[in-house]
Amino acid sequence: MSAAIQANAFVAKPAAVKPRAARRVVTQAAKATWYPGATNTPKYLDGSMPGDYGFDPLGLGAKKDLLKYYQNAEIINGRWAMAAVAGILAEDLLGRGDWWTAGAQEYAVDIKTQLLVGIPTFIVLEGLRARGFEKTGDFKFQDPAGMDSPETRLKEVKNARLAMVAFLGFSSQAAVQGMGPIECLQKHLENPGMNNIYTSAVGNEATVGVMALSILPIIIEARKALGDDDDEFKAIPW
Repeated sequence: MSAAIQANAFVAKPAAVKPRAARRVVTQAAKATWYPGATNTPKYLDGSMPGDYGFDPLGLGAKKDLLKYYQNAEIINGRWAMAAVAGILAEDLLGRGDWWTAGAQEYAVDIKTQLLVGIPTFIVLEGLRARGFEKTGDFKFQDPAGMDSPETRLKEVKNARLAMVAFLGFSSQAAVQGMGPIECLQKHLENPGMNNIYTSAVGNEATVGVMALSILPIIIEARKALGDDDDEFKAIPW
């Protein structure tokens, strides 16, 4: 019996198994691009700027010292476009006349006085804005409500780009149809199949443009599949 007790004493006991710590798997979200699956976006567009989707066919941002100025110019023009689009829609809804002839109308303050006051004021304000941008490198506007955040900056860029496209559309409607955006919308809703951009005087041009934009991603992917050494797409090669 003593021998059995000694034998049991030398039997190895299984080691206690410590529970494994939960493994954290961190996956980096894929960068949003201007068309799904784009992988050959310019290296200098690294996603750090609001609204960066890797689209720069002209290579304007290749010089890093100029990139911030292009970014600033885009957001300033976008803000002007948002104000213009809101004003055009308001004038059209109120029935105040054609927005593209507003500058030729007579007002309580004549055009000379407006220019004498407006131009110096614009120069001073634009100079102050440019000086502030040079000092801080930032393009944010006055923010009394404290709403500035990465999310709101992205929303601003998206709405600014949409407004610039909308203003181009308003201008095209005025030139081709001689009507404002609300009137054009009403006409389209009356008969969508017959009153649209493809049945207008620029229908052929619009069709070609849409087709070109539709096949552009196919061309890009074809170049990659054929082993093009250039890893950055350039719509215009020079």
